[in-house]
Amino acid sequence: MHPDITRITERIRKRSESARKAYLDRVHRAAEDGPTRGSLSCSNLAHGMAACGSTEKSALSNNIVPNIAIVSAYNDMLSAHQPFETYPAIIKQTALYAGAVAQFAGGVPAMCDGVTQGQDGMDLSLFSRDVIALSTAVALSHNMFDGALCLGICDKIVPGLLIGALSFGHLPVAFVPAGPMVSGLSNKEKANIREEYAAGRIGRDELLQAESAAYHAPGTCTFYGTANSNQMLMEFMGLQLPGGSFVNPGTLLRTELTQEAVRNLLRITNLGDQYIPVADIVSEKAIVNGIIGLLATGGSTNHTIHLVAVAAAAGISIDWQDFAELSAVTPTLAQVYPNGLADVNHFHAAGGLGFVIRELLDNGLLHEDVKTILGDGLNHYCNEPFIENNKLTWKPAQSKTLERNIIRPVSEPFDQEGGIRVVNGNMGRAVVKISAVDPTNYAIKAPARVFLSQDDFAAAFNRGELEQDFVAVLPCQGPQANGMPELHKLTPYLGVLQNRGFRVALITDGRMSGASGKVLAAIQVTPESLNGGVIGRIRNDDTITIDAISGQLNVESLDDIESRDIQLGNVPASRSGLGRELFAVFRNKVSGAEQGATIFNVD
Repeated sequence: MHPDITRITERIRKRSESARKAYLDRVHRAAEDGPTRGSLSCSNLAHGMAACGSTEKSALSNNIVPNIAIVSAYNDMLSAHQPFETYPAIIKQTALYAGAVAQFAGGVPAMCDGVTQGQDGMDLSLFSRDVIALSTAVALSHNMFDGALCLGICDKIVPGLLIGALSFGHLPVAFVPAGPMVSGLSNKEKANIREEYAAGRIGRDELLQAESAAYHAPGTCTFYGTANSNQMLMEFMGLQLPGGSFVNPGTLLRTELTQEAVRNLLRITNLGDQYIPVADIVSEKAIVNGIIGLLATGGSTNHTIHLVAVAAAAGISIDWQDFAELSAVTPTLAQVYPNGLADVNHFHAAGGLGFVIRELLDNGLLHEDVKTILGDGLNHYCNEPFIENNKLTWKPAQSKTLERNIIRPVSEPFDQEGGIRVVNGNMGRAVVKISAVDPTNYAIKAPARVFLSQDDFAAAFNRGELEQDFVAVLPCQGPQANGMPELHKLTPYLGVLQNRGFRVALITDGRMSGASGKVLAAIQVTPESLNGGVIGRIRNDDTITIDAISGQLNVESLDDIESRDIQLGNVPASRSGLGRELFAVFRNKVSGAEQGATIFNVD
């Protein structure tokens, strides 16, 4: 193992020792009770199986077969989750053939940041993760189950499902993806058209035509944002079958993988041959593996929030310093849009996650000695699935890249470090994603232009007021203010200005996520404005320095800054409408971004 990875992992272990022990003690006590249905009264059990057929009732009554919970994020409005409509029937039939039972335990909400981007509904996006965790707990609370299959793909959904499942850490849990849509309009063309629209050179009809050509079929969006980063994490952490993340919906291989997920889960229940509860899989080493996977593939900055919250749910404490130090020793092995031109289908075809995992393992950059849903060892994930004679089979993943512009070995990486850095200074602490940023734009020193909303920024752009070097400052976008929305509405405008030769950057206590793009952005600033953060007191023409090379985040002329009021902007208005008034308890309870922006595990 690389000595720095060993050192950081050990630091995390020591930091987490007390909380991790308390979590595992609680989980192991629950596991000692055996199959959970044994604690139910006759009336309880009768209610829980009333709608089952006679075969299932007999099996559940005798407590002799596993009962699998299905927890799904299905809805038919969102392309990524529409394929899940047919999964419960497949899962139930597969379980029945194996002599087991599967019940649909509950659904969880699934909202799409692509639909809500720049809209009021985006203020609920981050909070939806903890709602999903709560919904998962409700689904499993009936105490009827010996394991769970979690069906989810997108941004907050997979982290929420996993946080909820970890509260039932004595259960084996596996994640079942649906895969990406087939490639449509290239992500580069889509981005160019968005910039053309922002510059006023094309109209809305042309923009909608392009967007519809990019997002055109069932399946996950094909750029490497948070949704596809989620799928990568589930493989790196051993919670999903190898090589299945980027298999397209509606294929025989996709169906076979879903059936195999059922069979594999049955093998690892406490009634199977090899009991592996999810608490034993999500260990300190698994969390570190997930961070390294994120860094090596240029994944979403949202996981500097989500992974913190997931780890905490398993009694593990990580922070942004861990991300930064791991980034310094993790080479970038993939370039997938927005970090390159390829989409996830191209990445998968060029070698995919199996190639990346083997490269990292062979070079001492991942912990191999972990538990996974397949048993001991991450080496299981150096294989990929195929169909031969209409049956699922496994073969070693590609040993050589099939396209070095997309995926490379450790011996010739795209960069010697990962794509995420942390900057610190008198403005606080923030995350910078540099994997899509040209090195000439890694640092900026320029006057601030303060905007209290994305619409204010767009209006200033359209009035021609932004033809200069500047740092756009968007305060009061943190979790306590308005739920920490993503601010991608700014991306095309900033891209246009950068193309015109201006040096521009963004700083905000909001989010940008996996599509952060080519403009330097210091995001998730903590402390946030409503928690006393300096970012809320910045005024136009204050001089801002963002330097991803030296790690600086500073504002000059701080003499009078403490006397300045925080500019609340539209914060009061953003707390009602579209259900936002229901989330006051979240805004009042939520932790800071570096603590996972969660309502859980908060003192």
